[in-house]
Amino acid sequence: MAAPAPGARWGWLLASFVRREIQSRYAGSVSGVAWTLVHPLLQLSILSVVFSQVFRVGVPPGYGDAAYLTFVAIALWPWIMFSESLTRALGSIAANGQLIRKVAFPHRLLVYSTVLACYAVHLAGFVAILVALRLAGEPVRLQALPMALLVLFPYLLLATGLGALLAALQTLLRDAEHVVQVLLLVLFYASPILYPVSAVPAWARDWVEASPIGWFSERMRELLLQGGGLVPGDLVAACACIAVFVLGTWVFERLSPHFEDFL
Repeated sequence: MAAPAPGARWGWLLASFVRREIQSRYAGSVSGVAWTLVHPLLQLSILSVVFSQVFRVGVPPGYGDAAYLTFVAIALWPWIMFSESLTRALGSIAANGQLIRKVAFPHRLLVYSTVLACYAVHLAGFVAILVALRLAGEPVRLQALPMALLVLFPYLLLATGLGALLAALQTLLRDAEHVVQVLLLVLFYASPILYPVSAVPAWARDWVEASPIGWFSERMRELLLQGGGLVPGDLVAACACIAVFVLGTWVFERLSPHFEDFL
């Protein structure tokens, strides 16, 4: 009987790692699955109250009379996927040090599985929230969801490429996580997640719109609240994300042979 091709063998291993990653989150937890949805909902509720009632941030015209909570939710969930993927990918190598020392396999699969697990878990919550908002009378275009997921795919590649790069740096330097936590916090408030791009000062608007977080946040709202299809900018964003994915994976592979010395 012929041995399975290397691609098929690593594909099976990747699927196994993803399943293990998801199961490990809820092992011995009674409310683990529910908390995956409840925690973002609490975050969404608090941010919505603070920014809509205290700072008086509103929804600009053209979004189908959507409530501020809906306006934020559509951009917040993809951000949660992205930021949690990076945070978990940072420690994915160190957390599997024993496995790396005992078994020969592509170490990048540990990063891939971490990112895929994060996206799978929060994507389910994202779809559930969109359906709930639509049932509540919000102008969410569920028919545009397949197109939105297609646009969201490069976002996953961006998280994977950055996650691979950061995982390699964290394994060798050990203090990358502290820098990343600060940068993620700055990036969150500097991106149009809690406010529209129109609220950004004119001198900074082009930079905010050109950033990956700003681009994907606005595109999610356009597709799910305004309708429409793909635009040329989606191809540009996809190419940029692919470039980051290739670069991050390349750096990871160059540093991977040295991981055992630091684990």
